[in-house]
Amino acid sequence: MTVRRLAAIDAQTWWSSTKIPNDQFLLYGFAGVPADLDAALNEVRERARHCAELTLRVRDDCRLTYPAWVSGDVEDDQFTVHALGSPDWNGCLTVVGGLACDQLDATRATWRLHAFPGVRGMPGADGPATVVVLQASHALGDGVRASALAGWLFGRQAPVSPVRSRSFVSAALPWRTVRAARAHRLLVSDTECGRVAAQAESRPLLRSNSRPAGARRLRTITRHRAELPGPTVTIGVLAAVSTALSEHLRTFGDDPSALGAEVPMAKPGARRALNHFGNVGIGLYPDLSWDARIARIVEDFAERRQRAAHPAMLASGRAFEATPAPLLRWGVAQFDPTVRPATVSGNTVLSSVNRGAADLHFGGAPVAVTAGYPALSPMMGLTHGVHGIGDTVAISLHAAESAVGDIDAYLERLDRALR
Repeated sequence: MTVRRLAAIDAQTWWSSTKIPNDQFLLYGFAGVPADLDAALNEVRERARHCAELTLRVRDDCRLTYPAWVSGDVEDDQFTVHALGSPDWNGCLTVVGGLACDQLDATRATWRLHAFPGVRGMPGADGPATVVVLQASHALGDGVRASALAGWLFGRQAPVSPVRSRSFVSAALPWRTVRAARAHRLLVSDTECGRVAAQAESRPLLRSNSRPAGARRLRTITRHRAELPGPTVTIGVLAAVSTALSEHLRTFGDDPSALGAEVPMAKPGARRALNHFGNVGIGLYPDLSWDARIARIVEDFAERRQRAAHPAMLASGRAFEATPAPLLRWGVAQFDPTVRPATVSGNTVLSSVNRGAADLHFGGAPVAVTAGYPALSPMMGLTHGVHGIGDTVAISLHAAESAVGDIDAYLERLDRALR
């Protein structure tokens, strides 16, 4: 029987979680409370059992090889119902934010479901609602992949197929390295001649890059898709973040003229791993007029895509795929999250995922909103999530007090900028 092993990037993502926790928390808000909550949870449990990807866990019992994916049962302890002391929307978000303190052990379970019935004041619901949060190990997939798995759990009919990573033949590493080196020389030449955009510039540290300390808060704004400015939802929100965050940082004495965001972007080509993205630096240009700022952000995305599609980047990826497991383990072990560089690729993170049609349900209650709150890290005390379901878009904040001070003051600025 062929053993299905984690792709190099998925293994790296899992090993790195011991240094910087990276579980994902996908929030789905349903307009209503199921008459029979246990029956609703049992329906989700049965759907999980009929999706092979949701029965996976990690087996890592040999340091000379990459971990393997193995199947197991969907256990009862993967489902938790929370009784909220303060059943309002922001009170629910406070509890959701605290879930990050209990990260998953992917050798036991790669996901967990949290249900919050009876939430009042949830966007898109006139009365009591149910918030359900899928906590997923990042090794199980990126935001797009995790959203597809959540869609299956909540009634979507499209099955989620396995991703077969390429065979790990470490003997191919020398040849792939040679090809990557040759392609890199071509990239340097193409960059010098202007045929390919240069690498994104690093940016000075700002308060939003502070090590997370103090209270951590989640907040969410919702908009109808047609209300958002810009050629795309992502670009329109980035332009609004530029206005709001630059204003907010100036109150702390920061100079945000070089403000930028780190944005996850899908890699070109077919998916070769459960995590199929790279983070790119996008300028936010707060000193430009709105139209000029939009144009520059569009240009930045085009340049990042062009560079990501260059043969050198593809060759580098192929070489990484052939990295021997012991070497990659060693590299992850050397990473020191306490070291703070002088510059960064972005002063905040913005992760954007369209989660599809509003065709999901939980115990008969229809989905009204979906949101996500990218994890904080030692170099990032403020992150943004942009998630759409149907025509509703949620713009979410995850912030530490050390990075933004009063999160509600920043929320008000972003709300105004989005108008």
